[in-house]
Amino acid sequence: MIGKTNGSGRRILTFPAVHPCVNVSLSTVIASLIALSRSISSFQWRTFPCNKRNARNAIRLVHLLQPFIDEIRENQSGLPDSATLSFSELHLTFQKLLFLLEDAAREGARLTMLMESDRVATQFVVLSRSIATALDVFPFDSVDVSEEVRDQVVLLMRQARNAVFEVEVDDKKALTCVRSVLTRFENRVEPNEDDLRLVLDYIGVRKWSECNKEVKFLAAEIGFQSNSEEKSKVGFLCSLMGFMCYCRCLVMEVVDGEGGNSNPKPEAGRKISVEDEKILSGLNPDDFRCPISLELMSDPVTIETGHTYDRSSILKWFRSGNAICPKTGKRLISTELVPNLVLKRLIQQHCYVNGIPFITDLGKRKSSDITRTLHPGSFAAEGAMKMLASSLSARLENETAIEEKNRAAFEMRLLSKTSIFNRSCLVEAGSVSHLLKMLSLRDSSAQENAIAALLNLSKYPKSRALMAESLGLALIVRVLKNGLKIEARQHAAAVLFYLASDAEYRKLIGEEPDAIPSLVRLIKDGSDRTKKNGLVAMYGILMNQHENHKRVLAAGGIPLLIDILRTCEKEDLLTDSLAILATLAEKNDGAMAILQWGVLHIAVQILSSSTSRMGKDHCVTLLLSLSMHGGVDVVADLVKSTSLMGSLYSQLSEGTSRASKKASALIKVLHDFSERRSSGFKPSVIPQEQFVHVW
Repeated sequence: MIGKTNGSGRRILTFPAVHPCVNVSLSTVIASLIALSRSISSFQWRTFPCNKRNARNAIRLVHLLQPFIDEIRENQSGLPDSATLSFSELHLTFQKLLFLLEDAAREGARLTMLMESDRVATQFVVLSRSIATALDVFPFDSVDVSEEVRDQVVLLMRQARNAVFEVEVDDKKALTCVRSVLTRFENRVEPNEDDLRLVLDYIGVRKWSECNKEVKFLAAEIGFQSNSEEKSKVGFLCSLMGFMCYCRCLVMEVVDGEGGNSNPKPEAGRKISVEDEKILSGLNPDDFRCPISLELMSDPVTIETGHTYDRSSILKWFRSGNAICPKTGKRLISTELVPNLVLKRLIQQHCYVNGIPFITDLGKRKSSDITRTLHPGSFAAEGAMKMLASSLSARLENETAIEEKNRAAFEMRLLSKTSIFNRSCLVEAGSVSHLLKMLSLRDSSAQENAIAALLNLSKYPKSRALMAESLGLALIVRVLKNGLKIEARQHAAAVLFYLASDAEYRKLIGEEPDAIPSLVRLIKDGSDRTKKNGLVAMYGILMNQHENHKRVLAAGGIPLLIDILRTCEKEDLLTDSLAILATLAEKNDGAMAILQWGVLHIAVQILSSSTSRMGKDHCVTLLLSLSMHGGVDVVADLVKSTSLMGSLYSQLSEGTSRASKKASALIKVLHDFSERRSSGFKPSVIPQEQFVHVW
């Protein structure tokens, strides 16, 4: 009758209790009630960071009621309807109490629960009195219950009704201390470390990993609140996040657990069942992403072909006039959407285990949207972050021990990952130049953390000039070429991609002798993820830079890209390779070099078989450019293809806007050739439109 109360979708201090249905039997209610009471009683062994006495009193009340419930189970025949009503109300209250106890003991939410002490104490009062009210209607006169048990229940009812649940004295002291620290943050005054430790010790946060769980939880809550209609708590939560980030970076002396090597890894955000853990371990997290948006699905739905997409993405696809399955290309008879609740639950579990904020369909936003982090959210959060950025930057500048520099770079890496404001603070504090200097260290962990932090900071426009000037670019390219770990080389490639968003820096990157050859080598030797970063960076530095086109040709980029088309099964890598080849083919020298490697039949085959709209788009663009520059011989080869014309006509109705235009132009070229096979045939010149593909 009751499910798992720690369900993956429940938010803190919400109580989605379910009232037993009207026709449920009393025996079923009692059995479920006993299970609930045992679950509540088990919390007597748990640690509560605050509201300790209130929690213990509530647990004691339920525990003392168990003999009464057990006795009723043994003598339940012939009980009047009022007994069912009483136990149904008690069942509802027990559910809510179990939710409250779970939240009160929840790891990762300890600071939040301390700050909500008054609200939590009030909930204990409400639920205690609800227990008394539920027992008020129980027909003691009509039930065969021992006098001793009856007297005990009456006494418990009186105690429950008159019990005083208030914010405890020690809780008030800790609350006052937190508020004092936040006030100092607002005034840009460094807090007393003893005050910080007092709060952390009180709520039981004594390790870096525990502190990090608090930060992740607060980040998820801020994300939810920012996208709800009620935003009144966002500032308050941002202040608490500033408090915990400050403590994590400057109070916690050792990075323990999975972060112990100063390289961030997912941490468990909550406990899940062994069953669910086994299921999650056997799944590829990429399967949780929508094939259209490539983001984690918040509301997965399955269509007629059996493939699953995020509801918002597939609806947008259908509204654009596409009545086909995006993955298979099969035309659909029905566009009915069936919610995939099993997959949704697994995605929620995956998010909780890895500390990823899960935004439901009510959130109305994409998971990658971090524009809300342009601002700190509160004066306290602003002060905390600015002081923290200055302190970390000073550590990089003044510390001589590599371990201390590595720790500072690691914390910068985490702080800059998802917050635009944090990036701005770190850049303004002068961290970029110090991180660049760290790239020369012969310590693999320090080098990786430094280049990863620079990658996050490169997303902030003001930092790019600092990285590209002086020797910064040369240091980044050196890591790309000779990084001590493949991850460092991968991050370096991604930094170049962001720097390449500026035309001036694209030119400078190309002029670095080792930049493009190192990218080619990275794509050749790396894993799929490494190849992805290399391809994206190469695409970025090619935009409107003909000299870089020549450098890619000289570095052997074309045979490498065509080899990916021949051998790789990853759709995204095929699409990225096609995008680069299409860009290179815009110029005559690029087109001629590509044609030497027999790419025509490969591109035609991908066009007819690919399930990627963008992949097909790039195929059409590539084929059109090759026919323009390659002349009659290329067009003659294309005309011989039996599948090409059908694929091109499909793009007229099903492709992107650009693919449709390019397909129309190529169809015209092929028709002109078929009608005029004389030696005078020459493909018409098609104006090249500018197009930037965003990964």
